[in-house]
Amino acid sequence: MKRDYYEILGVSKDSSIDTIKSAYRKLALQYHPDRNPDNKEAEEKFKEATEAYEVLSDATKRQRYDQFGFQGVNSGFGQSSASYDDIFSSFGDVFGDFFGGGRGGGRRSARPVGEPGSDIKIRLPLTLEEIASGVEKTIKVKKQVSCTTCSGSGAKAGSGYATCTTCKGQGEIRQVSRSVFGQFVNITACPTCNGSGKTIKERCTQCSGEGRNSEESNIKFSVPAGVSNGNYIHLRGQGNAGKRGGEAGDIIVIIEEKEHKYFIREENDILFDLTISFIDATLGTEVEVPTLDSPAILKIEAGTQPGTILQMKDKGIPKLNSYGKGDQLVRVNIFVPTNVSSKEKSILKELQHSKHFVPDQKENTKGKKDFFDKVREALF
Repeated sequence: MKRDYYEILGVSKDSSIDTIKSAYRKLALQYHPDRNPDNKEAEEKFKEATEAYEVLSDATKRQRYDQFGFQGVNSGFGQSSASYDDIFSSFGDVFGDFFGGGRGGGRRSARPVGEPGSDIKIRLPLTLEEIASGVEKTIKVKKQVSCTTCSGSGAKAGSGYATCTTCKGQGEIRQVSRSVFGQFVNITACPTCNGSGKTIKERCTQCSGEGRNSEESNIKFSVPAGVSNGNYIHLRGQGNAGKRGGEAGDIIVIIEEKEHKYFIREENDILFDLTISFIDATLGTEVEVPTLDSPAILKIEAGTQPGTILQMKDKGIPKLNSYGKGDQLVRVNIFVPTNVSSKEKSILKELQHSKHFVPDQKENTKGKKDFFDKVREALF
């Protein structure tokens, strides 16, 4: 049986991508085949960790896994046909810092000149009505955008780039060390060019060579019906622009469900507490109750008991990415007046001794006896 991907990497479900990557690096270093030759157990653990990272490092796959489990993703890793070369080609950036980008410690290509931009996390409070119907939202975000003066390159017009003199255009610095495990090549990104192998000859005066500036932007997006507290929406490429033409990050919109005045949500159902008089409960009546759409008439049958749950079909929350709706459940409570007039007291006293207004104590006692008999049977 497969283990949970979060458990494999030793991270929590709300961990950031940086935390996930760091956890995977540690496991990759521990179980890497170069450090565990002919060790089948290490090989399996290495593949297991790689499969987990392949899913959790991808926002779309991670969302499907969180929602549907293993059935929501089809990684293809962990099969007997998977080779180390396949795994290394997919995760060369992770292993590069440890093993030079491959089993043989081969040379790694310099990174593109630009650096990727960071993600932006935004919390979006929604009412139950908005969740039930779905909604269009426009948010104002202060973020880094591409510099219009240099078109995001960071270089002054007509200046361009030069080969980095620190790394000679390789984009990396290599250090060879020896240990009981053998010779290792530690590769780090060049601190001068940040791994690109190139430096700007003359910086853009508008953005100081970053290729981006800060400004406020309006972002419009749709929220589907049926989302829940903690769900998130990925707006790809809408985050901070990267440095010097690097790929932009994402905006991650985290859903927060507002507390409702009338309703309590339970998955796709909503619960409403209705209080009626004991007279209406006795005789029956029709009352108007709120719903997420508009008020509706609910019939109360004669003799309705306190605590009775009445069901209003399809008046709840739509099922996310599916068909159908939950229900609205109405819990009936009985109002007991505390201030009554002398005339009302007189009427109530007449009813007090009527057999129809007095509970059957034998039935009440029988119920308690049955309950305690079951407890005794369970204990003794």
